[in-house]
Amino acid sequence: MNAPPLLPAARQPERVPPKDRVHLSRTRLALAFLIAGLSDGLFKWLGELLPPVEWALDLATALLLFAALGWRWVFLPGLVMEAIPGLSLFPYWVLVVAVVAAQNRSGRSG
Repeated sequence: MNAPPLLPAARQPERVPPKDRVHLSRTRLALAFLIAGLSDGLFKWLGELLPPVEWALDLATALLLFAALGWRWVFLPGLVMEAIPGLSLFPYWVLVVAVVAAQNRSGRSG
Protein backbone atom coordinates (compact mmCIF):
# COMPACT_ATOMS: atom_id res chain seq x y z
CA MET A 1 0.00 0.00 0.00
CA ASN A 2 1.28 3.50 -0.84
CA ALA A 3 1.48 5.92 2.06
CA PRO A 4 0.55 9.58 1.43
CA PRO A 5 3.56 11.88 1.14
CA LEU A 6 4.64 13.49 4.36
CA LEU A 7 5.20 16.88 2.73
CA PRO A 8 2.89 18.43 0.15
CA ALA A 9 4.27 18.91 -3.31
CA ALA A 10 6.14 22.18 -3.71
CA ARG A 11 4.06 24.77 -5.44
CA GLN A 12 5.53 27.43 -7.62
CA PRO A 13 4.96 30.92 -6.17
CA GLU A 14 2.55 33.09 -8.07
CA ARG A 15 4.27 35.71 -10.22
CA VAL A 16 2.39 38.86 -9.30
CA PRO A 17 4.21 42.10 -10.01
CA PRO A 18 4.43 44.50 -7.06
CA LYS A 19 2.05 47.42 -7.10
CA ASP A 20 4.86 49.94 -7.52
CA ARG A 21 5.92 48.38 -10.82
CA VAL A 22 3.25 50.07 -12.84
CA HIS A 23 4.29 50.77 -16.40
CA LEU A 24 4.29 54.53 -16.98
CA SER A 25 2.68 55.83 -20.13
CA ARG A 26 4.51 58.05 -22.58
CA THR A 27 2.11 60.85 -21.69
CA ARG A 28 3.04 60.70 -18.00
CA LEU A 29 6.74 60.60 -18.83
CA ALA A 30 6.38 63.53 -21.25
CA LEU A 31 4.50 65.50 -18.59
CA ALA A 32 7.23 64.71 -16.06
CA PHE A 33 9.96 65.82 -18.50
CA LEU A 34 8.01 69.05 -19.11
CA ILE A 35 7.72 69.73 -15.36
CA ALA A 36 11.41 68.94 -14.80
CA GLY A 37 12.52 71.01 -17.79
CA LEU A 38 10.51 74.03 -16.72
CA SER A 39 11.83 73.76 -13.18
CA ASP A 40 15.46 73.31 -14.22
CA GLY A 41 15.36 75.82 -17.04
CA LEU A 42 12.92 78.66 -16.90
CA PHE A 43 12.02 78.76 -13.21
CA LYS A 44 15.61 78.41 -11.98
CA TRP A 45 16.36 81.93 -13.18
CA LEU A 46 13.53 83.24 -11.03
CA GLY A 47 14.65 81.28 -8.00
CA GLU A 48 18.29 82.37 -8.20
CA LEU A 49 17.28 85.77 -6.88
CA LEU A 50 16.01 84.45 -3.55
CA PRO A 51 16.98 81.03 -2.17
CA PRO A 52 13.61 80.53 -0.36
CA VAL A 53 11.85 80.96 -3.72
CA GLU A 54 14.14 78.36 -5.26
CA TRP A 55 13.47 75.94 -2.39
CA ALA A 56 9.72 76.43 -2.78
CA LEU A 57 10.02 75.78 -6.54
CA ASP A 58 12.03 72.61 -5.91
CA LEU A 59 9.51 71.35 -3.38
CA ALA A 60 6.65 72.13 -5.77
CA THR A 61 8.55 70.32 -8.55
CA ALA A 62 9.04 67.25 -6.34
CA LEU A 63 5.32 67.21 -5.49
CA LEU A 64 4.30 67.59 -9.13
CA LEU A 65 6.66 64.80 -10.19
CA PHE A 66 5.29 62.66 -7.38
CA ALA A 67 1.78 63.29 -8.72
CA ALA A 68 2.83 62.49 -12.29
CA LEU A 69 5.05 59.45 -11.68
CA GLY A 70 4.13 58.12 -8.25
CA TRP A 71 6.54 57.63 -5.35
CA ARG A 72 10.13 57.08 -6.45
CA TRP A 73 13.14 56.94 -4.15
CA VAL A 74 15.21 58.76 -6.74
CA PHE A 75 13.25 61.96 -5.96
CA LEU A 76 14.98 62.28 -2.58
CA PRO A 77 18.56 62.61 -3.87
CA GLY A 78 17.28 64.97 -6.56
CA LEU A 79 15.65 67.17 -3.95
CA VAL A 80 18.81 67.17 -1.83
CA MET A 81 21.05 68.02 -4.79
CA GLU A 82 18.74 70.86 -5.82
CA ALA A 83 18.91 72.30 -2.29
CA ILE A 84 22.71 72.58 -2.30
CA PRO A 85 23.74 76.08 -3.41
CA GLY A 86 25.79 76.09 -6.58
CA LEU A 87 24.89 72.53 -7.56
CA SER A 88 21.43 73.54 -8.67
CA LEU A 89 22.90 74.76 -11.95
CA PHE A 90 22.95 71.15 -13.18
CA PRO A 91 19.52 69.94 -14.40
CA TYR A 92 18.95 67.37 -11.65
CA TRP A 93 15.18 67.17 -12.10
CA VAL A 94 15.59 66.22 -15.76
CA LEU A 95 18.18 63.64 -14.71
CA VAL A 96 15.78 62.23 -12.09
CA VAL A 97 13.00 61.84 -14.67
CA ALA A 98 15.47 60.26 -17.12
CA VAL A 99 16.40 57.69 -14.45
CA VAL A 100 12.71 56.92 -13.84
CA ALA A 101 12.14 56.59 -17.61
CA ALA A 102 15.13 54.23 -17.93
CA GLN A 103 13.89 52.13 -15.01
CA ASN A 104 10.42 52.08 -16.55
CA ARG A 105 11.83 50.90 -19.86
CA SER A 106 13.90 48.14 -18.25
CA GLY A 107 11.00 47.00 -16.05
CA ARG A 108 12.64 47.96 -12.76
CA SER A 109 11.08 50.17 -10.14
CA GLY A 110 12.70 52.53 -7.76
